[in-house]
Amino acid sequence: MKYKIEHTNIFKYDTVVDQSMNSIRLKPRTDEVQRLLSYRADITPASLTKEHIDIWGNNVETFFIAEHHQHLEVKTTSIVSIQKSPFIHQIDYSPEMRAIFHSKLFGEHYLAYLSNTAYTYLNPEQIEQVDRELGKFDNPVQYALDVMNFIHDHFTYNGESTDVSTKASESFDLRKGVCQDITHVMLGILRSKHIPARYVSGYLYVGENSALVGDAASHAWVEFMVPGVGWVGLDPTNNVEALENHIRVGVGRDYNDVSPVQGVYRGGSQSLDVKVSVSLLDQ
Repeated sequence: MKYKIEHTNIFKYDTVVDQSMNSIRLKPRTDEVQRLLSYRADITPASLTKEHIDIWGNNVETFFIAEHHQHLEVKTTSIVSIQKSPFIHQIDYSPEMRAIFHSKLFGEHYLAYLSNTAYTYLNPEQIEQVDRELGKFDNPVQYALDVMNFIHDHFTYNGESTDVSTKASESFDLRKGVCQDITHVMLGILRSKHIPARYVSGYLYVGENSALVGDAASHAWVEFMVPGVGWVGLDPTNNVEALENHIRVGVGRDYNDVSPVQGVYRGGSQSLDVKVSVSLLDQ
């Protein structure tokens, strides 16, 4: 599958901004199942970017605007090819995988993805509610699938109930939110059972006559580590394995690690308009 992604962020400021420093994480990744064929970032006012790889392996571009401006537009255009087959339901959780999962080395290696953050923390009472519903934890692969089903059954996709600062504990009580909120809740549940899990940001191709939701802006889902297999993606918003429709950009502990645009500026308040278009070029 080959896709073209156009992502536009338009910032408007109430007063003139005399300078700003920004970083963007909008460049899709290249790995064993996804290949970035082309990428371009157009910034207005015009600015050169400097690129580096962050601690999580994400592509980060930084740029500085010294001139006065009251409008900032960041538009990226990417072409990505993905070839990925479903396999999570075919994983046979072996005694060897179980031994690795419970080993000290496994826990130490993935410690960053085992510790909850302010975004992903769920209180003990909330975890108990999940435990009563799902029962005893034994197989992390099956448990992750059960958690995804639980969230999809109990949570409503709703863009009006939360904002970018909403934490998992708040979303859990509301039982609604956007993909960011739903992903944070699933991360909190998996990490409570010492399953390494990370936040994935990217894009979702919905296409025609699809029941999938979450393509209006950047999408988010979960990847959890399966011993001997690697990172496996699950999309709790849509209750599906993350496959060829899911275009990966960044990974981290939570949204804060992969926020598409971050920056500081000198000036008044701002408004943001985001537009995302994902089109299929070739199957």
